Amino acid sequence: MSEERFGEFVLVRWHGQVAELVLDRPKAMNAVSTEMARSLVAACTALAADRDARVVVLTSSHERAFCVGADLKERNSFSDADLLRQRPLTRGSYTGVLELPMPTIAAVHGFALGGGFELALSCDLIVADRTAVVGLPEVSVGVIPGGGGTQLLPRRVGAARAAELIFSARRVEAAEAAELGLVDQLVGEGQDREEALALAARIAANSPVGLRAAKRALRLGHGLDLRAGLEVEDAAWRTVAFSGDRAEGVAAFNEKRKPQWPGE
Repeated sequence: MSEERFGEFVLVRWHGQVAELVLDRPKAMNAVSTEMARSLVAACTALAADRDARVVVLTSSHERAFCVGADLKERNSFSDADLLRQRPLTRGSYTGVLELPMPTIAAVHGFALGGGFELALSCDLIVADRTAVVGLPEVSVGVIPGGGGTQLLPRRVGAARAAELIFSARRVEAAEAAELGLVDQLVGEGQDREEALALAARIAANSPVGLRAAKRALRLGHGLDLRAGLEVEDAAWRTVAFSGDRAEGVAAFNEKRKPQWPGE
């Protein structure tokens, strides 16, 4: 198993064609500092360009937390000008995860608060263990969710539910989070990473061309009226219909064998 470090706080570990993107700032419960944001941007840029990466799993090296959000200790020393300078970088770290072209899964345990929950929301799927506590508490410290939370949460749970969670700034424990749809799969304590990697392996067995096109259609079509959404789907279909993966998939099905995807 190979791995590559991006700065001090982010690690990419390979499991075949599954890339594990590890938040690795345990001394600060993975609080997103300027340096960590820079590392996330670099790692996501590399992964987005890597045609061998079929699925990305976002995990944490901290035993009791996924990510507690922005580094408020660092921010406490900032001038207004410092905060303004940092904004494009921190925003880029969230959009870097959000815009990864392949399927993404967050493996959440312990605290996933503020920007930490926004990193999870930026993934396509969230697997959480029973210790997970999620929430967007930004209004309690005088800001708003600025890593995509005001846009991603209502797309998951609806406008009114998102408003209640954001306005109240409350923390939601694992069982309720699963019930409300804040997470997609609830697993036993300490099993989030293992289960997320297993799910990623099952997904990675499918056509990489098909996976990326399906994600593109899901993302671009969301929120459009049905007619426009179906046009998005048709455009995505046309990118795969004449691909090597499509030819291999049909041949493998008819020959009753496992496909050997060319990935193009």
